[in-house]
Amino acid sequence: MRIALGSDHAGFLLKEDVKAYLADQGHEVVDHGTDSETPVDYPVFIAAAAHAVGNGECERAIVMGGSGQGEQIAANKVHGVRAALCHDLFLAELSRRHNDANVLSMGGRVVAPAYAREIVRVWLATEFEGGRHVPRLEQIASIERGEL
Repeated sequence: MRIALGSDHAGFLLKEDVKAYLADQGHEVVDHGTDSETPVDYPVFIAAAAHAVGNGECERAIVMGGSGQGEQIAANKVHGVRAALCHDLFLAELSRRHNDANVLSMGGRVVAPAYAREIVRVWLATEFEGGRHVPRLEQIASIERGEL
């Protein structure tokens, strides 16, 4: 799978760990930065990763910051993105099964790297359930189009 990554300085070390994990698992990684722990504003890096999903360049993206909150918000501003903040395995699974999340957000100050790898594993392995969730996603897309 082709996966975009983006982070700010607070998520940089987690991003580097996740990047190595994904590569070890055979995924193609597209790293949109940042490239150090030097303080930066996160929206530009997160938007780049989210746009890679929105325009079809990548199938999924993972974005990281200190808490992951701002990164999730920024990613969700991109057309076609359904970003979920997941700091545990339950949320990672449900974000995929019920919401077909295509962007995962995590906080480097919240989740330890070993647990983050487990979250990523579950998130990537979980399929969208479809069924009763499809009309809900269609309604969300109609909000995005300004119809609802």
